Amino acid sequence: MNAIEVQDLRKTYRNGVEALRGVSFAVEEGEIFGLLGPNGAGKSTAVRILCTLSAPTSGRARVAGVDVLEDPDEVRRRIGYVAQESSVDIQATGRENLALQGHLQDLSGPGLRGRVDELLERFDLADAADRMVETYSGGMKRRLDVAMGLIHRPRLLFLDEPTTGLDPESRAVMWREVRDLAQEGGVSVLLTTHYLEEADRLSRHLAIVDQGRIVARGTPDQLKSELHGDRITVELAEGADVERAARCLADLPGGSEIVTEERTLHVQVTNGARAVPAVVAALEDAGVRIAQVALARPSLDDVYLRATGHSFETADAAGEGEG
Repeated sequence: MNAIEVQDLRKTYRNGVEALRGVSFAVEEGEIFGLLGPNGAGKSTAVRILCTLSAPTSGRARVAGVDVLEDPDEVRRRIGYVAQESSVDIQATGRENLALQGHLQDLSGPGLRGRVDELLERFDLADAADRMVETYSGGMKRRLDVAMGLIHRPRLLFLDEPTTGLDPESRAVMWREVRDLAQEGGVSVLLTTHYLEEADRLSRHLAIVDQGRIVARGTPDQLKSELHGDRITVELAEGADVERAARCLADLPGGSEIVTEERTLHVQVTNGARAVPAVVAALEDAGVRIAQVALARPSLDDVYLRATGHSFETADAAGEGEG
């Protein structure tokens, strides 16, 4: 049995905004599955539906073997959910936060106290257990959030943008904890993120979401291997003729795809080391001024660029602040 099965999930809000436009995917038992997409792509909307916090306009979803519409109470008993915004009470201690969450899950007595101690130790919070959470660092608060989501031993955990706002060191610690949950704890994890590196490092399988649709799906290595060769990114100088530059590079030997974004051209080539001098020479001969040129191996950003026609960074900035 899959941990999650989603079929043609759609969500349209009263204002006409289509947050999800026919999303389908499955999450295997015991894996970390990444929903990767820029801000506003629809990731959090999907998670809220799967956690029974919102109803779909149409489509079906089963979570931990239970239909989210037919028995939402049972779904909630079987899952853990860590929202994008922290839910910890900063005026309570870490131990008190965990105990309260346990009471909400009908836990009590020695069993609850033992579970609290276990999670405090696991997430390296034991020394700070009896301090007010307002004294915790951002990384400590986020680890406490995850611990609270695990208090009742769910087999499926939803992590909605778990490392947003964390510094690189705290983010690396969180990545290690998430990997350990799946590898050692046997917990299935659905992770939403708009960090390309995070999805690449953590996810066994992932789905890339753009404007409410899944535009690519597979393992990170599979998706990147579909892009043969290298990517050359050319940023033109202010006032340069972008259309002339694109026409100039269209007949480049060894080139396959060209995507234009404002003054930037992305060119997929079979051999980057050989192609870069040819690209520069061709543009200079055409009188097109160049600001800079970069060469890179295929990445998830290239997968997204190929699927949507625009870079992940551009889409993420455009969707900043949206749900």
